[in-house]
Amino acid sequence: MKKFKSENFSLIDKKAGTNFLVKHILEGGFILILALSAFVFLALVSYKSSDPGWFNTNHGREVVNAGGKFGAYVADLFYWFFGYAAFLLPIFITYASGVILLEQRSFKFINRLSIIIRSIGLILLLIGCCGFLSLQIRSNIFAGIHFSGGLFGQYIAITLNNALNFYGAILFLFAVFLVGLTWLTDISWILLIEVIGHLSIILCGYIIDFTKSAGKIVYENASKFGKYIRSLKSNRSLDKRPVTVESNPKIVKKPKLTPKLLSEINNLTNNPKPIEKKEKSTIPLQTKLELPALGLLDAGQPGKSMGGYSNNELENLSREVEQHLLDFGVTATVVSVHPGPVITRFELQLAAGIKVSRLSALAKDLARSLSVTSVRVVEIIPGKTVVGLELPNPNRAMVRLSEVLNSDVYQKAHSSLTLALGVDIAGCPMVVDLAKMPHLLVAGTTGSGKSVGINAMILSLLFQATPEQVRLILIDPKMLELSVYDGIPHLLTPVVTDMREAQSALRWCVGEMERRYRLMASLGVRNIAGFNVMVCDANKKNEPLVDPTWKKSDSTEESAPVLSELPYIVVVIDELADMMMVVGKKVEQLIARIAQKARAAGIHLILATQRPSVDVLTGLIKSNIPTRISFQVSSKIDSRTILDQQGAEQLLGHGDMLFLAPGTGTPLRVHGAFVDDKEVHRIANDWRSRGEPDYIDVVTQNYDDNDDPGANMTSFSDNRSEDSDPLYDQVVEFVIQTRKASISSVQRRFKIGYNRAARLVEEMESSGLVGPLEGGFRDVLVPSGE
Repeated sequence: MKKFKSENFSLIDKKAGTNFLVKHILEGGFILILALSAFVFLALVSYKSSDPGWFNTNHGREVVNAGGKFGAYVADLFYWFFGYAAFLLPIFITYASGVILLEQRSFKFINRLSIIIRSIGLILLLIGCCGFLSLQIRSNIFAGIHFSGGLFGQYIAITLNNALNFYGAILFLFAVFLVGLTWLTDISWILLIEVIGHLSIILCGYIIDFTKSAGKIVYENASKFGKYIRSLKSNRSLDKRPVTVESNPKIVKKPKLTPKLLSEINNLTNNPKPIEKKEKSTIPLQTKLELPALGLLDAGQPGKSMGGYSNNELENLSREVEQHLLDFGVTATVVSVHPGPVITRFELQLAAGIKVSRLSALAKDLARSLSVTSVRVVEIIPGKTVVGLELPNPNRAMVRLSEVLNSDVYQKAHSSLTLALGVDIAGCPMVVDLAKMPHLLVAGTTGSGKSVGINAMILSLLFQATPEQVRLILIDPKMLELSVYDGIPHLLTPVVTDMREAQSALRWCVGEMERRYRLMASLGVRNIAGFNVMVCDANKKNEPLVDPTWKKSDSTEESAPVLSELPYIVVVIDELADMMMVVGKKVEQLIARIAQKARAAGIHLILATQRPSVDVLTGLIKSNIPTRISFQVSSKIDSRTILDQQGAEQLLGHGDMLFLAPGTGTPLRVHGAFVDDKEVHRIANDWRSRGEPDYIDVVTQNYDDNDDPGANMTSFSDNRSEDSDPLYDQVVEFVIQTRKASISSVQRRFKIGYNRAARLVEEMESSGLVGPLEGGFRDVLVPSGE
């Protein structure tokens, strides 16, 4: 055993000693090669044809070469054989020696294969370079003594020129040169191209930034200089202009709005037609007002393009997504990337046999592995066979309302009910028409951007329509969100904060809807647009239309009123849940009636809630409002309630929404436009300064059943409540005939639930038809003959 150990130690010592010796020999050899190469290079640089050499007879003269007589002979020999390519020999021999030395220090051994390949590469490099020089350079400073490529290059050039002709020889030698350079230096041409391209992109970016900054500076200086020149000219003109004082100066007054009304009255008096009358239930015609300027909104700041990603970062992120999916057992390939201001969508081509449901189930795991807040999987992209994977950008860009309103899509919109929602995932403006929806249901948790979205929609209407075109009814149970709009001329009534008044406003809308339908049926038109066109054409012909539904017995006026164009009416309810909680089922039927019939009459609803539960968004409401917007919600159940599918719980908040258009089952992701409270105040104040609102008092008055414009049921008692059950009259008749006022008998006879039967009996008790419960029985107070 001891002998075996001693032999091992002796082998280790011998091996270490060998490595130590080889290391020092190589280092010493490299120093000698470096010195020799420097000497040869110096001799070649200082070579003169007058110096003595192997192939001339200038002996006995003074040697000019820096390497002396020996250097002159060496340079003459190298020039004779290799020509100008002789300069490459000391350079590449030194480079190859240094690389071999570094390989020995890194791998602890001499790679003979590497030495052989590098030697062959040096030979190929000399062949290509010498032959190329002999073909291309016909004359040189040593003409008559040496060739440009040396004797070696001259032989190669003549041989290849006879075999391949000139251009073929050039192409062959260039290829040999590149192969020799690659083998000698281990250079990667693909990597070199990538590095050059990357540096070119950086350089172009610097040039573009410099050009923009320089142009901005030049523009600012030019504008300042122009202002300075204009000020000098104005000062000179003021100095030269004589000063005159007028005895009776003219006072120019600003035009008022009242002359327009007087001109309309004069036109009516000149043409004796039925006198135009106003009714309390109709909407008066406002004076034409100009629309506010978009400069009242804050301008948007341009964010980073492509969501802050560069092309290389998107490529790397795509590979990372593929790798993480592969870790979870899903094989997919990223076929395209769509960066946007808030999110970036990766379109994935799944491998054959992989279901989309597997990818949807991995949404949270992918968000964790990619270190992002959430990942949304778009299972179906219309017109494509790929699956979408949406990741939030690290730097989120803010979308201003001014950017959307300044877009061509909004500016070219002809509808008065154009709503600016925001931008899609690619940053394109998202603009919709409320008249085509025709009603909108909005839901989202606190802080999801729902109130800002409602403000953006209202401001879109205020920038697009005058009070003649659109009138508003704003219902704000919170008393904070919509109160800023109080006093603008678009309102039909002050902002409603009492839910009982809100119920009355909805009842008035039902009555106005019925009145408009009667008008349109009498004139033979199908919708409000046709009605307005007919009225406008009649006014242009100076033949105004009168109300065909007017009856002298129902009015105190002696003549029928003249018809005017009807504005659209938009009812905005900021918190439907609070309204349903206070008023209950009373508003559900009213909302359902408006949603079912009010489209042609020009009455539209925007309902918003932060609690999208089934007791708020009932089936009756949802079935009549197909257009939905869902901001971020807290659970999949809420997402299914508002959109009938999940996905809204994976949104990012702060205006990130899913828009479900009517007739489609796939929601579209939209990034809502942001509008500040200061901007809302500026626009509201601007409208208040243009005109005062013309409120209609009957909008919020409390209706009884006898004067309810939407009521279609007869009442049994004067003090009967407005939301009585349709079976109430039948139940009363049954109780009077049978003289039994028990809940169970009503429940069995009419096959209704216990709660409904109990309400009917309690309502009869409150009306004085039956007595209170005593000993398990109720007395019927109405005689059987009535």
